[in-house]
Amino acid sequence: MACSCSGPEPQSPAPGFRRALWIALWVNLAMFFVEGAASLQSGSVSLMADAIDFFGDSANYILSLSVLSLGMLWRGRAAMVKGITMAVFGTVVWARALWVMEQGTTPEPFTMGSVGLLALVANLAVLFVLFRFREGDSDMRSVWLCSRNDVISNLAVVAAALGVFGTGSAWPDLTVAAIMGTLAITAGISVIRHARADIAEANTSAAPMARTPVKSSPE
Repeated sequence: MACSCSGPEPQSPAPGFRRALWIALWVNLAMFFVEGAASLQSGSVSLMADAIDFFGDSANYILSLSVLSLGMLWRGRAAMVKGITMAVFGTVVWARALWVMEQGTTPEPFTMGSVGLLALVANLAVLFVLFRFREGDSDMRSVWLCSRNDVISNLAVVAAALGVFGTGSAWPDLTVAAIMGTLAITAGISVIRHARADIAEANTSAAPMARTPVKSSPE
């Protein structure tokens, strides 16, 4: 049962959305471990950023599943947490890229490219499953944006691997890591704005209910 402060009555999730979230969750968890190990082996910042993003998305999917049957206020709050998490992730990626730039190390491109392609296939499958839920409330939209950004990030990692292979320099890897960080920050801001609108709408709808006087029963 929803809390009394949740505003409108809880809305049933779109048919199939819960199942789509579970698929996305397990794919993201599996790729987090695969890319995490590959990033340590190759020394790639962009691959490590993508692995951290997989982990963050897994946490976000768990959060979405936990509030799926609650009212708009709670779904908006969940989306707010996800938006903040995405923005923080982007900032961490930028910091990591700057640190590696100071170290002057060059990643191994073959591992970057092959694992980046594997991640791309996995995320395209998730994106296909989530496509019809992209225009829902702020919680659904945050899930869609996470998955969309993952596909863009995978393409960028593959491009970075080709760049590192062709130039023998770490700059393609660092550049892609910076782009991924910027995408995460801008998407996070978008989700936060959408979540604020949903929270405001839920609070507005709840206000008249709170002001309605309770009629006393006749003696």
